[in-house]
Amino acid sequence: MKRLAALVLAALAGCGSAPPADTDALKLPPYPRDADLVEFTPAAGSMRFFIDAPSLSVLEKDGAVRYTLVARSPEGARNVSYESLSCATGQFRVHALGQADGRWGGRESDWRSANDAWHRALYREYFCPQNEVIRNADDGLRALREGGHPFSRGFAAPGPINPR
Repeated sequence: MKRLAALVLAALAGCGSAPPADTDALKLPPYPRDADLVEFTPAAGSMRFFIDAPSLSVLEKDGAVRYTLVARSPEGARNVSYESLSCATGQFRVHALGQADGRWGGRESDWRSANDAWHRALYREYFCPQNEVIRNADDGLRALREGGHPFSRGFAAPGPINPR
């Protein structure tokens, strides 16, 4: 369990390759409230993953989705990060990490491949079905609440992500 939590933290820390365009001025959202979290299930495992509904936005010109990700371990550890996911490249970037006092901190990461289970699920099943960015935040929230985007069901999503 601690190993999985460590992997989550390592993935959120980020390092990476050439970034896709993400040029809009970054404004951090309010810290997530439990009442606004929408759970999604990336794969078998004991960690639980959530997206903060009010933080979800689509950068149409860049083909990217921004959101606050909350990961919880069965022991109660909670990791919070504000991120972007590029539908054009299958990469993600952490803009800020949540602190225990409910504030944002940390340094923005480089872009990196979305090869972990939760980022792959966000890319393929919720925010970038068939490698195309969702239309708007409501489209993404509907996909989260319904267990996947309708365009991700029954189709292969070849995309730039290589599963491990």
